[in-house]
Amino acid sequence: MLEIQQVTHWRMSVAPMMDWTDRHCRHFHRLLSREALLYTEMVTTGALLHGDVPRHLDFGQDEHPVALQLGGSEPDDLARCARLGRQWGYDEINLNCGCPSERVQRGAFGACLMAEPRLVADCVKAMVDAVDVPVTVKHRIGIDRDESYAFVRDFVGTVADAGCGVFIVHARNAWLKGLSPKENREIPPLRYETVHRLKHDFPQLRIVVNGGITTTGQAQGELRLLDGVMVGREAYHNPWWLASWDAEFFGATGPGPSRDDVERAMVDYMLVQAREHGTPWYPIARHMLGLRHGLPGARRWRQAWSDHRLKDRDPREVMALAHQPLARAA
Repeated sequence: MLEIQQVTHWRMSVAPMMDWTDRHCRHFHRLLSREALLYTEMVTTGALLHGDVPRHLDFGQDEHPVALQLGGSEPDDLARCARLGRQWGYDEINLNCGCPSERVQRGAFGACLMAEPRLVADCVKAMVDAVDVPVTVKHRIGIDRDESYAFVRDFVGTVADAGCGVFIVHARNAWLKGLSPKENREIPPLRYETVHRLKHDFPQLRIVVNGGITTTGQAQGELRLLDGVMVGREAYHNPWWLASWDAEFFGATGPGPSRDDVERAMVDYMLVQAREHGTPWYPIARHMLGLRHGLPGARRWRQAWSDHRLKDRDPREVMALAHQPLARAA
């Protein structure tokens, strides 16, 4: 069994995001922050039990600490998948009780599970009994238009009794009908006070807030009240923010990486992936397109790295082309 880096903090993390936080994205984020906790995309129990396990679970050892997010609602299946995650070396197993998409609802998991706290508790207990790493739950503060605090309080209390000690709370309701997943990230109002109240009522639990946090000041404000902050799309679209996290949130000293250092390291990674796995550079490069967000020449730099007409070129050549507009803008 692989060595596990025990997760001891959830202070700053990057959210699981479908089609985005794959292993290449996580490698990129790890170049920016050594301390942030990283999450996989959600992997369903069916995909693991009936599909290509290495494709879903393989990751680089430099990604630690890294958590596997599972989607499912059958305790036995989740226990089996949690054991697989443990065997592959993940530092945490997370259960998705927050995704509002109708596709996920048809699989009877995601945010709709919040209506069945006893079932979630059974799922958590099965996973806790199966592995020796933390089992956590990511959820919303409510479903549909029910904004009663009692609903989420009772959900957390029931699931905590089953052995979950860490709750990652997206501070919005999930509207299960009538809104797209994108709209569910924007339209239901953010209610951070509900998450703060959970921490007040469950001081023994670790409560991490997710949703709408885009600045260091916001994150620091939440960390004065809670145990952690999870950042989603801002971390993806403005990844350079992560380069300040180790100093701002974890007390790291000394100079961090430069954008050029990170880009060169990603090119080295692309060469390794091509040589060892036959992976072309462009599905890797898409994750770093926000690296120079807001800088002069950034648009032309992004265009070079996203130009599929260059896909047969060596990534070192593509980097040289991408840097030409940067030199002109300097």
